[in-house]
Amino acid sequence: MIKVVRGNPTPEELAAALAVVQARAAATASAESGAPQVPQEWSDPARIARTRALRPGPRAWARTFWP
Repeated sequence: MIKVVRGNPTPEELAAALAVVQARAAATASAESGAPQVPQEWSDPARIARTRALRPGPRAWARTFWP
């Protein structure tokens, strides 16, 4: 339901606004019903674990602050 709060739109203006709202609703509905989106590679937690874990070496305590 669309309600005009201010102004007095012409029937053509009201039809144009309704067409935009309907198009947006249809686009949102089709995007939701499509195939699930694959997460981007940069956000994949598995990419962090691809290399072996680093082990602290001698003087590691001195290198804990990275400027």
